[in-house]
Amino acid sequence: MPRLMGIDIPDNKRIEISLRYIYGIGPTRAKKILEVAKIDPGKRASTLTADEIRAIIDAIQAEGFHTEGDLRREVSQNIRRLISIGSYRGTRHRKGLPVRGQRTRTNARTRKGAKHTVGAVRDKAERNAMKQAASK
Repeated sequence: MPRLMGIDIPDNKRIEISLRYIYGIGPTRAKKILEVAKIDPGKRASTLTADEIRAIIDAIQAEGFHTEGDLRREVSQNIRRLISIGSYRGTRHRKGLPVRGQRTRTNARTRKGAKHTVGAVRDKAERNAMKQAASK
């Protein structure tokens, strides 16, 4: 398994696809990196030589792309900044709600988490009586 930017990329896939496993590199950037490094996009990651791996790393650094730890740090700092200035987006991040205007009356389960039923609280005796009635 070739190791790029501290990430083990899958070796059984084409290098064009394998590069996408690095945080911050998508389809367009992967093509551009391979174009700069002069490597065939159809080549398998397992067949890369040490020189080709070095060329890919140099291409990523030459283009000035923020990847992995640097990009994650930058994104989290931006979110912390939004929260600290008390912007609308910051408060949405703090509350764990969708940030970009999506509806929350239904859906939004990815951000809100599993449903939490809110309603009448019953004592154990009443709950057990309801269970017994339902089982009959």
